Amino acid sequence: MDYKLKETNSGTAFEYGYLLKKIFPYIKPVLGRIVLNLCIAIPLGLLDGVVALSLKPYLDFVVNGSPEDTWTFMGHTVYIQSWLAFVIPFGIVGFALLQGLLKYLCNYLTDWTGNKISNSLKIDLYNKLTSLDSRFYDINSSGLILSRFLTDPETASKNIIDTIKSFVVSFFGLIGLVAVLLYNSAILAVIGVVVMTIAVTPVSLIRKRIKKVSNATMVVIGNMTTIMNETFSGNKIMTAYNLQQAQNEKFDRQINEQFNLTMSLTKRVGWMSPIMYFVCSIGIALVMAFGNHLILSGKMTAGSFASFVTSLLLLYKPVKNLGGQLANLQTNFVAMSRVFELFDLQPEICSGNKIITNLNDEIVFNNVNFEYEKGVPVLKNFNLTVKKNETIALVGNSGGGKSTVVSLLPRFYDVTSGMITFDGIDIRELDIVSLRNNISFVFQDNFMFSGTIKENILLGNPGATDDELNNVIKLAHLDEFLSTLSDGIDTILGERGTTLSGGQRQRVAIARAMIKNSPIVVLDEATSALDNESEAIVQKALDNLMQNKTVFVIAHRLSTIRNADRIAVIHNGELAELGSHDELVLKDNGFYKKLYDMQFKVQEDI
Repeated sequence: MDYKLKETNSGTAFEYGYLLKKIFPYIKPVLGRIVLNLCIAIPLGLLDGVVALSLKPYLDFVVNGSPEDTWTFMGHTVYIQSWLAFVIPFGIVGFALLQGLLKYLCNYLTDWTGNKISNSLKIDLYNKLTSLDSRFYDINSSGLILSRFLTDPETASKNIIDTIKSFVVSFFGLIGLVAVLLYNSAILAVIGVVVMTIAVTPVSLIRKRIKKVSNATMVVIGNMTTIMNETFSGNKIMTAYNLQQAQNEKFDRQINEQFNLTMSLTKRVGWMSPIMYFVCSIGIALVMAFGNHLILSGKMTAGSFASFVTSLLLLYKPVKNLGGQLANLQTNFVAMSRVFELFDLQPEICSGNKIITNLNDEIVFNNVNFEYEKGVPVLKNFNLTVKKNETIALVGNSGGGKSTVVSLLPRFYDVTSGMITFDGIDIRELDIVSLRNNISFVFQDNFMFSGTIKENILLGNPGATDDELNNVIKLAHLDEFLSTLSDGIDTILGERGTTLSGGQRQRVAIARAMIKNSPIVVLDEATSALDNESEAIVQKALDNLMQNKTVFVIAHRLSTIRNADRIAVIHNGELAELGSHDELVLKDNGFYKKLYDMQFKVQEDI
């Protein structure tokens, strides 16, 4: 499975039937309103020819007509000149009001249907995003993910309705104006239409360029979003190391690249407009030359000619719009292609169907091999058996594979070979939700979601009672801290919980793990970033969390390690030693003894 989003090439961007078939399920629920919208767009476009059409009777009968010209209507004599002089101006105003009303309805329906489709697409894409594995987030930048999952759906769904509506308006505006041309002079109409067709032909030549620039622009936008995210999340590091100028230069480079891409497309698309002007001017010159001949020979009235020329001039707008809308439509299809590439991503971690509710016996790592990158092993023939309610500490050199061991347990990643069993069952056969329900995590840097402290704790068990909540607050030693806050447990946290200290965040995370009440607890460097005072409080909370649980501890603190039932020493991805502290420290030249002498003995002496 290729999770690398930057390698997308919108391979289906020109497969219009395939793309429309893929997006139709999102269009279907609002299809009625779309059809109504397009039905309104038809007369909206046709009304463009009303003004041009009205010039013929106005010039022939009002300007150049005779006051004596009459016609009989239901027994009444109507003076044509005076009647048309009154009716035509008010008729134009009436048609303008009607066109304005239709335009309002059309725009409202366009926005309504476009937003509905876009929202449905975004919801499904977000569901897809949350279903993907950890590796997807490892190899793609946050900026690119945000751009691909938020910007493309907008372009692919919402904008396509607006583009199609505008296309229909322009197309029927063109039809209406061509009808006026034919009404006034079929010969001149042929000349005008042929010229306009020649003018719009170059649009078909820029499809591939639009695709290439659209893909490249999406990568640049993703890079800019990533820089923004890094600036926000890493603002203290940026300030401490005076990295502002370096970040500014990185952002400047991306802005300049986006500018160059935009201008590259403009250079290739922009020439169409002057060419269309030039070709159309030739058509108008031909029409005027031949029109003069028709007027002088009496084959065409001045009113017909004025109406024709006006229609021809007005025709340029829908023809030009059609060219632009065809280009926009191609942009929509490129975005749509990228969107459905995201839907084609499939999780590598597939759920089994066996439900578990507790750990009854043991967890076994059996000849486990694992690699993040092909050919670069992280764990090699790793074997370890952990009994129910046993606490096992994982120690070893940095990068040796300790965190990888505990990441494989809830299937953040799957083993490359070998297996992990849960009460004798391969965890790949277990229902993944029930597997993860049996494991609680407390990390070194625990993520806090936006919301209140209470909401963050209840993420572990949304259905917990107030008594259960109050109990874990006490056990996690949060009560004293919460009493100092004016809103207590309902205090709203800043983004990522930055308004709390490290020790406070850890205790909230411990309370979250406690209220989940899972039989297995994983502590991944849970106290390594804390000062001694904070660590002492957090350690008390951890002791409460670990009672009657099967615990995996990754730690650098001797106090935590010594309290473990056994210590697994992991060296370069292999289980080097296994035993209690007292056993391992007696092994001369052992890995643990060296680690103890270098790191832990100093802590013990202190």
